[in-house]
Amino acid sequence: MSEILVTGATGKSGRRVVTALRARGVAVRAAARSAEHVFDWTDPSTWDHALEGTRAVYIVQLDGTKLVRPFVARAVRHGVRRLVLASGRGIDNPLYAKDSGGVLDGLVDSEAAVRESGLEWTITRPGWFAQNFSEGFFADAVRAGELRLPAGDGAASFVDAEDIAAVVAAALTEDGHNGEVYELSGPKALTLREAADTISRATGRTVRYVPLTVDQYVAELVAQGLPPADARAFADVIEPLREGRDEHLSDGVQRALGRPPRSFADFAAATTAAGGWPR
Repeated sequence: MSEILVTGATGKSGRRVVTALRARGVAVRAAARSAEHVFDWTDPSTWDHALEGTRAVYIVQLDGTKLVRPFVARAVRHGVRRLVLASGRGIDNPLYAKDSGGVLDGLVDSEAAVRESGLEWTITRPGWFAQNFSEGFFADAVRAGELRLPAGDGAASFVDAEDIAAVVAAALTEDGHNGEVYELSGPKALTLREAADTISRATGRTVRYVPLTVDQYVAELVAQGLPPADARAFADVIEPLREGRDEHLSDGVQRALGRPPRSFADFAAATTAAGGWPR
């Protein structure tokens, strides 16, 4: 049986998709710049080897680019039959976030390329990852015991990357997901203060949330050595959270898997049990 290609196989969702597929007994081609199969979005010469002999592909795109469209055309030529695209929540809301890096344009073009491919396709649109607190954007701050961010009292319905992977694995291997757009969220919206309190209870360590103004946040990042433009870009990333634009709940996990999504408390407990945070 031909393999399933997983791009971004070392990332938060990609490596979990690889694990989920292998747990199903599926042959997987784990591809990334430093994975079992070398794949580099910026080097199209690596695309053909990754695609050859595959029947389905999980596409984790490179933000700020429009490389998915030529990649999809290459996949069609290789006889791929099914695509699952990792997109983003808020893509259909032009006011969702400031887009200085051209990320939104790339996501829109990628979704269009997949829809127009003539192949079976599924699109996932996850919100903020719960794993941002353990292995991403907020992880170092959590380990230091203090989240200093310009998020105000805004809330987000953080989604567990394990749920994202389960949805992707189902879409790659099962019928019934063709043409579906799965908006993915957790079961409840939490503020950063509530998230910090949940982590504190799970770990037995105090994690505090300290709300900052945007200017205070930018100044702190610049003082740490970040260029002002990059510091401002990080502040822009937080804006949707501060404004509550990601607090709404979505039914994608339920529709795709027939069960509710895992809660943030479930995520925190599992991460603690796995040694993801120091006690």
